[in-house]
Amino acid sequence: MSKFKRMHLVVLDSVGIGAAPDANNFVNAGVPDGASDTLGHISKTVGLNVPNMAKIGLGNIPREVPLKTVPAESNPTGYATKLQEVSLGKDTMTGHWEIMGLNITEPFDTFWNGFPEEILTKIEEFSGRKVIREANKPYSGTAVIDDFGPRQMETGELIIYTSADPVLQIAAHEDIIPLDELYRICEYARSITLERPALLGRIIARPYVGEPGNFTRTANRRDLAVSPFAPTVLDKLNEAGIDTYAVGKINDIFNGAGINHDMGHNKSNSHGMDTLIKTMGLPEFQEGFSFTNLVDFDALYGHRRNAHGYRDCLHEFDQRLPEIIAAMREDDLLMITADHGNDPTYAGTDHTREYIPFLAYSPSFKGNGVIPVGHFSDISATIAENFGVEKAMIGESFLDKLN
Repeated sequence: MSKFKRMHLVVLDSVGIGAAPDANNFVNAGVPDGASDTLGHISKTVGLNVPNMAKIGLGNIPREVPLKTVPAESNPTGYATKLQEVSLGKDTMTGHWEIMGLNITEPFDTFWNGFPEEILTKIEEFSGRKVIREANKPYSGTAVIDDFGPRQMETGELIIYTSADPVLQIAAHEDIIPLDELYRICEYARSITLERPALLGRIIARPYVGEPGNFTRTANRRDLAVSPFAPTVLDKLNEAGIDTYAVGKINDIFNGAGINHDMGHNKSNSHGMDTLIKTMGLPEFQEGFSFTNLVDFDALYGHRRNAHGYRDCLHEFDQRLPEIIAAMREDDLLMITADHGNDPTYAGTDHTREYIPFLAYSPSFKGNGVIPVGHFSDISATIAENFGVEKAMIGESFLDKLN
């Protein structure tokens, strides 16, 4: 019998909690990640007021320098720790895949100097549209449409760009390049980036609307991922007939593998929390696992190096956390974590190699405290043990510590 009938995992995308021991092996605009600290620097530079996460134990997570404005609780309501990444990467897919029990020993390919001419030419030949070469580099998603959207409206060319992640993104104005055409082009791009030297994690359709000077990206984004190279704990749950619910871009990240209920994309973090709460209230969701990604921290504020916006986004999540807790049943477990860092005070616009926080809360808890520091994959092993399925590639369960 499961210790917790339902487990809910919420990933606060990019909310790291301090440089990992190997952070200096990863660079950001030529600067090693060794001094990065997403939560620490936000707390120090612009202040952080997250009483609901603090109540569970956010301020109790072991750190050399305590979070400046998040006090430790003498009697927290839950359990807390930080987790280290084993895999070689600091991107969304690597983080999420390891959280579900995989060890990524060969990172995906990234293109800091833009994609090779061969790829662009193939896309041109397939689509019948030219590619704007000047946009072919790591670019802010909003800046690239501000810079090249007017040209696209005049010429119908494709805006193809990348980022710090192993992704190829195609931005298209919905009135100039219809969604079905954009999706078809992205599907072709996916087909030619499945092996080295261009093994990409995702192809992302980035539609937008509006006029020059006032462009807005729409919720019609579509991610085309590769499937995990080995079974994750999601696959183990699905094979055992256990419900798995995906909220936000989770289904895209795993290419649908192991997910038997996709609750759709999020229009915003707030919309994602609405969807999670709705999912938790489904009468048919009596036992199983929900997996939510809230991406605004990363996409809207981390990559844009906006510490104030990042802080406000954390405040918004924290203010709504009681609603999520209110939707829990007595034998539910809520887990809150991240997938990598993205320190908005740091060099460049890349992710940062950091520990991730881990918070656990259940109405059934009799105890509280700090769990020993572990690894991302320990989350997957804990889920596997709870539901009585085989664990994935790596990870050690801490289920016995959640009482």
